[in-house]
Amino acid sequence: MNLLPHPRKLRCRSGFFLLPSRPILHLPADLPRDTCLLPLADLLRRAVEFAGADLELVTGPVLHPRLAIVAQCGSVPAGPDAYTLKIDGRGVHIRYQAVGGLRAAVATLVQLLREHRRELPLLEIEDFADFARRGVMLDISRGRVPTLDTLLDLAETLAGVKINELQLYTEHTFAYRNYEAVWDQWGALTGEEILQLDARCRQLGIDLVPNQNSFGHLRYWLAQPSLKHLAEVAEPYESADGSFLRFPTTLAPTHPGTLPFLRGLYDELLPHFSSNFINVGCDETWDLGRGRSRPSCENLGKGRVYLDFLLQIHNETSKRGRQMMFWGDIILHHPELIRELPEGIVALNWGYEASHPFAKETATFAESGVPFYVCPGTSTWMTLIGRNDNAFTNLRLAAEAGKRNGAIGFLNTDWGDGGHPQPLAVSLPLYFAGAACAWCRSSWKEADLAPVLSRDAYFDPTGNIAAAALGLGLAHRKFDFVSPNVTPFGAVIAAPVPKSRELFCRDGLKYYARIPAGNVESALEEVEKHRQILYASRTTDHRGEMLAAELDMAARMAAESCKIMLWQQALAANQTRRAGSMAKRGIRILGDLDHDFNSYWAHRNKGTTKKSTPFLRWRMDDYRKGALHFPPQVARGNQIKTYAAE
Repeated sequence: MNLLPHPRKLRCRSGFFLLPSRPILHLPADLPRDTCLLPLADLLRRAVEFAGADLELVTGPVLHPRLAIVAQCGSVPAGPDAYTLKIDGRGVHIRYQAVGGLRAAVATLVQLLREHRRELPLLEIEDFADFARRGVMLDISRGRVPTLDTLLDLAETLAGVKINELQLYTEHTFAYRNYEAVWDQWGALTGEEILQLDARCRQLGIDLVPNQNSFGHLRYWLAQPSLKHLAEVAEPYESADGSFLRFPTTLAPTHPGTLPFLRGLYDELLPHFSSNFINVGCDETWDLGRGRSRPSCENLGKGRVYLDFLLQIHNETSKRGRQMMFWGDIILHHPELIRELPEGIVALNWGYEASHPFAKETATFAESGVPFYVCPGTSTWMTLIGRNDNAFTNLRLAAEAGKRNGAIGFLNTDWGDGGHPQPLAVSLPLYFAGAACAWCRSSWKEADLAPVLSRDAYFDPTGNIAAAALGLGLAHRKFDFVSPNVTPFGAVIAAPVPKSRELFCRDGLKYYARIPAGNVESALEEVEKHRQILYASRTTDHRGEMLAAELDMAARMAAESCKIMLWQQALAANQTRRAGSMAKRGIRILGDLDHDFNSYWAHRNKGTTKKSTPFLRWRMDDYRKGALHFPPQVARGNQIKTYAAE
């Protein structure tokens, strides 16, 4: 049975209940009307209409001659968002105790209606979630800021797989009134758009949590002349191994202007959100102790300075009635300080590799009594078409460790390093996989993904879009080459101009000397194979058409990474004529990609592609120059570790 998340207890019986042509839905009158009763009825009405019937909502007395679906408060299993759903010869019977359980039951019923139309199978379901809070966090600060319509559609899709929390990661992409110079090139979300999204999320049972990084990761803020004085360090500095530059990203915690700056952001941002939470980030504070705070760090220790500033931020968020979340990476380096975290603060334990030590880190938070989430990721960033094998394991292990050690939430993170060229079509399978793991890890099977994605996300009865998306996410294995957080598909085409010494994808132009030509050709063949599968799809909805188009565009870019490596190998072998022919073709193809990417962009995103795909022009310039940035003897050097979410 194609349900996702799959119920933890499902008993099927022979036969079916034929939904009447004019069925009655009964919901209790005491449900909140604007945020629960009417929105849930609308979801079921649309699903029943799709099934070929016309649904009518009633409240009051339960008895009705055309009663087909009835939901009542009653006995349910113990657990978050618990419900029972029974379909017998008389109709559909839902029991719940909390509204979250009713929402979960409705999500299951909607999937049954989409799958079986009016002939609903006889069954009994007892279900509840492993985690009370099940979220998705989407990075909107690296170049891709979705339109309001895209976000509204995404919220409904996520609610359909029982996600109840959404965070939009922002550094500089909220349209703060006094800082237009910071965000005007990025396509920031406005306060009015947040208000509309927040209202729709409440109807869907999703908590839209404000997410404003408040310590590190503020590069574009601190690049502004009027704000440079708040930076911990004034100028870029070399990484420890000298392989790249770090730009000023961290606020100076000891500067008297830092807290007033943050107060201004919170006072403008928070009124647009109804959530009781705020995620203040505070991760990867690379600069701390290198500049203004050096004396304090030398005197007190870097961990103490970090914690003291975190406590000041906590004081500000508490004054504004919000429960504070923060990324837990820095405090884990100072475990002796974890017990000093204030009551109620929520640590977000992130890690994105299949080998991440969630078991150890969650135990540390649990032993300290600090409420925490597990935060794995989609593994889509710097890959273009995904790294699904890594993601599936990362999601599973996070869920297992989180459940074992008492995590209060599961937040599936989707980052956009390197301009965020990967589209939502690539991330959707991992959102669904994360939703399944967050609901019930023990009932989750990878085989559940494709049919539900085809029905509820890609609207493709052939199943080919889902097959292509899942297959493309495994194509990187043909390279037989592994590096953290990237694949050659994403890192080669998007590698920064070497003289910029940027961090993201920085080794991409060296991979040609590390991966044999046969492996590159096999990876290219794998991408093209799945593009052909994609072309055989027949989506029935314009949303599916858009997702298929952006999936193909990502695959085209991934294919060009292979061709760039083959061109580099031809140059290295002094095959001048062949390399020249490949360069001419490459310039033409990259130009087509640039044109097509720009044409599609406004349908799904705000702003322009300026921050997302400058690498297409970089690679065209490389082809024109006909020279290697790194000769083979340099490119074959030791592989350098990459970093997540930077």
